[in-house]
Amino acid sequence: MRREILFELSSPYRDDFRIRGYHFGKGEKAVCIVGATRGNEIQQVYIAGQLVRRLKELEQEGKVIEGREILVVPSLNPFSMNIGKRFWVQDNTDINRMFPGYNLGETTQRIAAGAFEQIKDYAIGIQFASFYISGDFIPHVRMMKTGLENVEMAKDFSLPYVAVRNPRPFDTTTLNYNWQIWNTNAFSIYAVDTERINMEAAKLTVESVLTFLGRQGMIDYEPTAVTESVIVEEDEIFNIKTPKAGLFQSLVTVGELVKEGQPMANIIAPYEGEIVETLKADKSGRVFFIQDAPFILEKTLAFKMIVE
Repeated sequence: MRREILFELSSPYRDDFRIRGYHFGKGEKAVCIVGATRGNEIQQVYIAGQLVRRLKELEQEGKVIEGREILVVPSLNPFSMNIGKRFWVQDNTDINRMFPGYNLGETTQRIAAGAFEQIKDYAIGIQFASFYISGDFIPHVRMMKTGLENVEMAKDFSLPYVAVRNPRPFDTTTLNYNWQIWNTNAFSIYAVDTERINMEAAKLTVESVLTFLGRQGMIDYEPTAVTESVIVEEDEIFNIKTPKAGLFQSLVTVGELVKEGQPMANIIAPYEGEIVETLKADKSGRVFFIQDAPFILEKTLAFKMIVE
């Protein structure tokens, strides 16, 4: 393993800003794995750290294939992580909305430019992403349709689902999108949680990445289990939103099959304890995502469902 500071900015407060990378193997730039891009992505940086540990062990055992280089970048935003803030500490901008960056621009633009310069030439890019609403997902790979996406390769992660969607205007400044534009096969993995460590999901994600690297001929690795991934288009996923605000009590679990009209959650008046609304499934399907905040606002996303 070789440690490297990939990008550095001087800071007037505390320590300087540094993005650290961990290299395994030598040769062509085969795969780059990025953990957290935001300061509250605890699960994502934890998974990246566990991958560093496992790849170090595999390298010591001689199981990193000769002629291939793997780079792991645990965090692109250590400053925000130090104070538990999701976005950039000074102006609340999102580094993952600044790619490919601009080295003469604002701070987050320069960070994105400096980081992207180091990671843009890898054949494969893997990012541990988080959703804008806290909650639980079925672990899956997500990718955007740019005309350069490789859906068949995504199946090699051996996760239950590969979700594919058309990019929206703001997606053009994300890491995943720009990796693809620069001819990198890019994949975003959603590992269930964000602001807390989910050990079971973390182990599954580490296993899925090692399985992928083994199938791509980058490491000598025998997977513990193999799952046949299902391809899901964005239009096969539908949202269920809350008609009223209140305490949120889910009646279903992630991965559960529900029928049309089945009760999925209760909205409870916090002061009086009465159920003011019961959310029901618009159609039959599988629960793909559940928000986990104790309070929920009116017309807020509560569930994502896959039509089956």
